[in-house]
Amino acid sequence: MTLDDTLSQLEEEFDLLGDWEGRIEYVIDLGKGLQPLSEADRTEANKVPGCAAQVWLAVHPSGDRLWFAADSDSAISKGNVALLLMLYSGRTPAEILAFDARAALDRLGLPQALTRQRANGLNAMVGRIREAALAAG
Repeated sequence: MTLDDTLSQLEEEFDLLGDWEGRIEYVIDLGKGLQPLSEADRTEANKVPGCAAQVWLAVHPSGDRLWFAADSDSAISKGNVALLLMLYSGRTPAEILAFDARAALDRLGLPQALTRQRANGLNAMVGRIREAALAAG
């Protein structure tokens, strides 16, 4: 699936959930489905600055694609990073850089449902993914 296909699927799921309580619960559930982060990836270099919680985001290039692994000590941050991994993991650097994450997250209404500090953390996570794509591209 393309990034736009994945976003459309997420948008449909968010629309079905209706209220923000349901949507935030869905995001938290996404985080529960993340694969455990290896101790090798749980480093200071992989920490995402600017997040209210501790968030680790590791990049694993393979061929022309970037694969991401992540974890957080906060359920909401873990869910947010899981949602980003659904969008970005397994994509090429060009796909990642061409995708307007801010518009996508606005389509889902996610930033409005979060506190300013959590929304800033979400932007920091997107920034880290874009940095990885720039470095790999």
